[in-house]
Amino acid sequence: MGDVAVIIPTLRRPESLERALRSLFKQTGVADRLNEVVVVDNDPTGSAAATVEALRPYSPWGLVYRHAPQPGVATARNEGLRATAAPLIAFLDDDEAASPGWLAALLKAQETTGADVVFGPITGRAPDAKPWLKPWLEKFFGREGPDTTRLIDHSYGCGNSLMVRANALRGCEPFNTAADHAGGEDDALFAALKARGGRFGWAADARVEEFAPAHRATLEYALARAFAYGQGPSQTAATAQDWPAVVRWMFIGGAQTVVYGTAAAGLTLIGSPKRADFYDRTARGIGKLFWMKGFEPHFYGARELARLDRTVAASPVEKPARTRSAGQPVRRFRKAGGL
Repeated sequence: MGDVAVIIPTLRRPESLERALRSLFKQTGVADRLNEVVVVDNDPTGSAAATVEALRPYSPWGLVYRHAPQPGVATARNEGLRATAAPLIAFLDDDEAASPGWLAALLKAQETTGADVVFGPITGRAPDAKPWLKPWLEKFFGREGPDTTRLIDHSYGCGNSLMVRANALRGCEPFNTAADHAGGEDDALFAALKARGGRFGWAADARVEEFAPAHRATLEYALARAFAYGQGPSQTAATAQDWPAVVRWMFIGGAQTVVYGTAAAGLTLIGSPKRADFYDRTARGIGKLFWMKGFEPHFYGARELARLDRTVAASPVEKPARTRSAGQPVRRFRKAGGL
């Protein structure tokens, strides 16, 4: 029995889920450590079950399927934790693919640094993006850090991470389900961990690739995410009722909005592709100002499920075969199935 479990929350991404799972099947150097891979299906219809069952014969590790029918990113993560008793938990998102040495590098970094949570680098991929946006979007969806494995003084996102359960994931529901639709459940978790003296580490060799689907590889979506990222510091301070910190973050946000917004306007006038980076910084500044409830954009849970339903409804449907005369070619229609 190994001491590590990998949790993958998923919502109607069969092709991405298969890519993520196959990348885990190729992990090296963890034969005596990796006990199981837990797939948490956040689709009310349980659509990921077929993918998991089809891939089960190819998995060198235990492959566990859990259904969390209530859509929400925090709910899915909590359900994954209930499905395993492993003392070390790694998270891989369903739009990520791990390099063969990914998990071994996370484990080595944790042992070296003694950190409660270890993060790794992410290479962003946006194959469907517009050419002028692609470099910025791939940087936006990526993540870089120090060149060497060591302790760091801040946290990153939950995707591509390894956590010591006893210290970082306390209680039966460590992820706050109030963040089910807007995200940020990991920000709150890591802020609480840091407040009680928790440590963060960086695993320089634990790289994954993150593939942005077409609907996310857009300026509109990325700026909405940037706005939400900007809300994070102000919301964290407000949750702790640290009102001087809230005021400080709002002041910083106001300055960012003015400075970066002015630069973005100038770069837009000359058509520079660098304008996307300044749109991003401006959106983060605005987020620090408008951190209150009611301004939170929703990316997960019911909102994402509704988007997927609309996508399926708008897709071509299979039409009945028509009678044809001899020699007339057959016209075939294929029903859309997923993204």
